[in-house]
Amino acid sequence: MGYDVHITRKENWFDASGPTISIEEWEALIQSNQDMRLDGYASAIVGDGSVLRIKNAGLAVWTAAHPGGGVSGNTAWFHFRQGNVVVKNPDSEILRKMWQLAQLLDSKVQGDECEVYGADGIVMG
Repeated sequence: MGYDVHITRKENWFDASGPTISIEEWEALIQSNQDMRLDGYASAIVGDGSVLRIKNAGLAVWTAAHPGGGVSGNTAWFHFRQGNVVVKNPDSEILRKMWQLAQLLDSKVQGDECEVYGADGIVMG
């Protein structure tokens, strides 16, 4: 299990209604950002050595190197899901990248418990 952080336009990321990010907006943003790549899948080796592969048309990778090493080795996956963009267990560098992307999407960065993150990757007071 992990902790998800969301780029969202909704009051709370889990709300059934409210403004959403469209897949077209997300894809256009990724295509215009030289540090991001739209892969459409993610794969990782799990405990028993098998490969877990997730397919999603809006799944993107942050390709820039950062000191925290990402959420899985050197990979930071940004998963487009139900009008939000979700990253599992982001470090402070990834949270800062999420905030930058959120500004371009007229959105905010909100954790599973509805806390909101600022430009520095820290929960806002």
